[in-house]
Amino acid sequence: MDKTLQEFDQVIDMCRDIFLKKMHDYGVAWRILRTTSITDQIYIKAQRIRSIEEKGVHKVEEGILPEFIGIVNYAIMAQMQLELGSSSTDNFNISKDEIIKLYNHYVLKGKELLMNKNHDYDEAWRNMRISSYTDIILMKLLRIKQIEDIKENTIISEGLDANYYDIFNYAVFALIKLNENT
Repeated sequence: MDKTLQEFDQVIDMCRDIFLKKMHDYGVAWRILRTTSITDQIYIKAQRIRSIEEKGVHKVEEGILPEFIGIVNYAIMAQMQLELGSSSTDNFNISKDEIIKLYNHYVLKGKELLMNKNHDYDEAWRNMRISSYTDIILMKLLRIKQIEDIKENTIISEGLDANYYDIFNYAVFALIKLNENT
């Protein structure tokens, strides 16, 4: 489990670095996105990964690694938007320091979930294929879309946040495995 935690931290450092650089360049423009739009952004990234996996080649320079990084970061943005709500204007009334604090908060919650599930499932994820992570992420996105479409009026299912955390963790697993292969 210690190895997994170290690998998790390395992957998150990489994702956070990209997030911070993009925040420098773009500010917090993503705050205008509704969670449904973030869901669709994650869907686009996951669908591209699946397309590359199935075709075996990609024509756009970036491969699947940056897409999984994007999925991690968008899943965290989704958690933030669930808490804060989207902003309908470009006056976001939140500092970059507060965004970083929230980012780290949701990473920590994702890590706690990963540790708990990893304990119960005995690191079964290590024996899975990256393509399975892609498929599970896509399935979780379809679940999220359904929950969004029914205005979160679920009968038995977990809510949006639980599905975003699962997406976050599967993308982290993929990045760990991709880093092992480089």
